[in-house]
This record gives sequence, structure tokens and C-alpha cells, in this order.
Amino acid sequence: MSQPPRFFILVPVLNEAGNLPRLSQSLAALHREFIDRFDLQVIFVDDGSVDNTSGLAKQAAEQAGFPLYVLQHERNLGPGKAFQTGFSHLFSLLQDNDLVLTIEGDNTSRLELVKQMLTRMAEGYDVIFASPYMYGGQIVNTSTFRVFLSAVANLFVKEMLGLHGLLTVSSFFRLYRAKALKTLQRHYGPGIIERAGFECMVEMAMKMVFCGLSISEVPMVLDTKARVGKSRMKIARTIRGYLTLWFHKRAWKRQAQEGR
Repeated sequence: MSQPPRFFILVPVLNEAGNLPRLSQSLAALHREFIDRFDLQVIFVDDGSVDNTSGLAKQAAEQAGFPLYVLQHERNLGPGKAFQTGFSHLFSLLQDNDLVLTIEGDNTSRLELVKQMLTRMAEGYDVIFASPYMYGGQIVNTSTFRVFLSAVANLFVKEMLGLHGLLTVSSFFRLYRAKALKTLQRHYGPGIIERAGFECMVEMAMKMVFCGLSISEVPMVLDTKARVGKSRMKIARTIRGYLTLWFHKRAWKRQAQEGR
């Protein structure tokens, strides 16, 4: 009897002790839902937490009944470095029929959308994004100013970097075919990502486009009320990070073309 494909869930975390109870419940529910379809494996990348996130996460996973592996940074390096560590860990593990889901560690990724993302992937796409900007999606329980700023920044980044046709380019909540990640790793190295800040997801979207991967989206309601604590994204720092991506655009595009 053949083994079911593995479904890796990669989660960067930083001081998420308050979010762990709800997050663990959501992961356990997903594990139960797909237990006959996938070998589900959860990987936390603890990016220098000081609130015992790793220890509490292991306890919560044991109690909730889902497998958890924790990768640890001794100090905070940024979300891009956390994803880099996670993708590098997966480099030697991934087989072509595996899937990888990346999510936020603060409960703002709605895991009930995974079934819809899988349906969309079955249509043949390489990567599926969850988008609050798509028809049917929205951002709720957030100040009007922050929603406006997010929308303007999203539009500006797409126009500046040429990411036309995508409605969101910065969300962590994505579903990848293993083949897509292996393509990115072949061109850009096991960790795929170079940037350390929140602009890392835009970097990755650029590299996917340069490699010719097919991307689709599903609508998501982003409810910041689901989060315990404040967002760790610093607006000014993130905008500066977005601007620096323009200087890497030509080199990243060349790397993709040279590997074809």
C-alpha cells in the first residue's frame, strides 16, 4: 500500500504564547480532517521567542494530538530568515507529490480555507494564495487608516515590481506544490528567500513569476481580532524593505532564466 502524500505546515513564530491555544486547536482540527488523505506534519520556526513559545507549543501539540517539529533561532532574525530556515529544512525531505502550507502564527490565517485551496490546486495551479483583496475577501476589525495604507502599499508594490494579475503579494498564507518549491530551490538555493523582513513574501512572489509558476488565489476574510497581541509588522520598515526589492529584480530574473 502506497504512503499518502505528506502535507507540511510551516509556521514562523515569535512570542506567540498567547496565540498557541487557538492555533493548536485549529491545527488539530486540520489534522483530524485530513488524516486519511495526508501525512500531516507541522513545523514551527521559533524566531528567537522569549516567552517559551517552543516549549508551550510542544505541550499543546502533544495534548491536541498532532505531530510538531520545532526549529529554533537563538535570536530574532526576522520572518524572512524564519522561512529560509524552514524551506532549507524541507529541501532534502520534499517529494514531488507533497504539499506545503505556510501560515501566520497569530491565528489570522483561516485554516478552514485549506479545503478550498486544495480544490483550486486540483485545477492544476502550482501555488495558491489566500487574498483579502479578492472579491469575497476583506479586512475587518482594523483601523480604516491601516486598511487604506495596506491597499495602497499592495497596489504600489505590484505596479513597481510588475506583479500584475495578483491581488495580494504579501500574505504568509499560501499552499505550494512541492514541485514548485523545488523549482525555486533549484534557481535560488535551498532557503529560496534572501530578505529578512516582511517583504520576503513579495520577494518570493517575484521569484515565482520569474520561474513561470502558475498562481491562483482564494478570497479570505482577514480578521485581526483573532490575534492575541499586536502585529509585529513595522510599517515604515516594511515599506523600505519593499522598495529595496526593485534593486534585486534584474538579478533574480536572470537567475530564473539561466536555470531554464
